[in-house]
Amino acid sequence: MKTWDEFATAAPDLAEKGRKLLYRTGSGEALLATVQRDSPPRIHPIAVAIAEGGLYAFVLPSPKLSDLEQDGRYALHTYPDPDTPHEMQVRGRVRLANDEIRGRLAEDWSFDVGSAAAYEFLIDNVLVGERDNRGQWPPRYSAWTA
Repeated sequence: MKTWDEFATAAPDLAEKGRKLLYRTGSGEALLATVQRDSPPRIHPIAVAIAEGGLYAFVLPSPKLSDLEQDGRYALHTYPDPDTPHEMQVRGRVRLANDEIRGRLAEDWSFDVGSAAAYEFLIDNVLVGERDNRGQWPPRYSAWTA
C-alpha cells in the first residue's frame, strides 16, 4: 500500500489526472464503497482531500465507519460528469490518521468535523478511464498498481 505522494511520484501523469477528477467541482468529492465480510458493499458520498502527502477523509459515525473499522478495505470512485466522462477508481485499505495530522486537516476541512475520525486512504491500485464523449465505450484505461 502506498500514500498519495508515493503514488504521485511513481505515476505523476495518472496522479494529476486523478487530482483533477477528485476536485473537478472545486472541492474533493468521491463515492466510497465499503464492505463487511457478511454484507453486500455499501456506497457513500464523501468529501476527500489530498493533503499531508495522503488522500484523506473524515468519517462520521455511520455504517461506513463501522465497515472501515472492521474491515478496512475500500474502493473510491470519482463522481461521473456527463460533459467530461472521465473517471478514476482507487482501491486499497484505510489507516487512522494520527492526532497531529487530524488536527491540521480539520483546520481547513470543508465542514465542521466535530469528533469525526480522519482516515488516510492507502492505495493498492488506481484505474483512470478517459472518454472523448459519453457514447465512447470502452474508455481508454490507464492503470497503476503498488
